[in-house]
Amino acid sequence: MTVITESVITCPNCGHQAAEVMPTDACTYFYECTSCQMLLKPLAGDCCVFCSYGSAKCPPIQEQKSCCA
Repeated sequence: MTVITESVITCPNCGHQAAEVMPTDACTYFYECTSCQMLLKPLAGDCCVFCSYGSAKCPPIQEQKSCCA
């Protein structure tokens, strides 16, 4: 299985999209939109902003491991 390490985050407030490299050993709990400056936080049930707003889930979830344990 190939792990995707880049994800496009889409801001739910303004729709701005930005390609970001995901860390493989840490969760990203907060992300500030570079367009509207809204602070994104994971949705209920998600471990990080990439799982909530990204085009790809975070690497630990892709590998079916526990994220941020």
